[in-house]
Amino acid sequence: MITEATIEIDAPAAVVWAVFTDTERWHEWTDSIRGIRPLDGPSIEVGHRFEIAQPRFPKLVWAVTEVDTGRSWTWEQRSPGGVTRATHELVATGDAATTVRQVIDQRGPVGALVGRLTRGLTCRYLDLEGRGLKQRSESRHATAA
Repeated sequence: MITEATIEIDAPAAVVWAVFTDTERWHEWTDSIRGIRPLDGPSIEVGHRFEIAQPRFPKLVWAVTEVDTGRSWTWEQRSPGGVTRATHELVATGDAATTVRQVIDQRGPVGALVGRLTRGLTCRYLDLEGRGLKQRSESRHATAA
């Protein structure tokens, strides 16, 4: 089951990347996250793990599996019967404009079932994250200008 969301942000990709990869502060700009605790250090690096607490979901540990610095990263969460991959992509569309695309891919017999059962909530959380990222990034860019 794949769920995705895209948003346009009026800020340079470098600013958006800095906000997006500061995972310990996500709870400040999106109601979809109660907290993220780095287990191996706060930077987005392959192999680093993060414990994520979200409303209406159990705490889960996500591990970074891919990074293209400044452009994208993927982390995944494995549970019996399922794997969930979350990819975060940034595309600079101008000097001060960025398109952000988030993709949640839930696989396996349990993962696909959970994906179908929680699709509405997942879409809501992706929307909250996109809007929060937009507001925080645009505010940071305006302050720096």
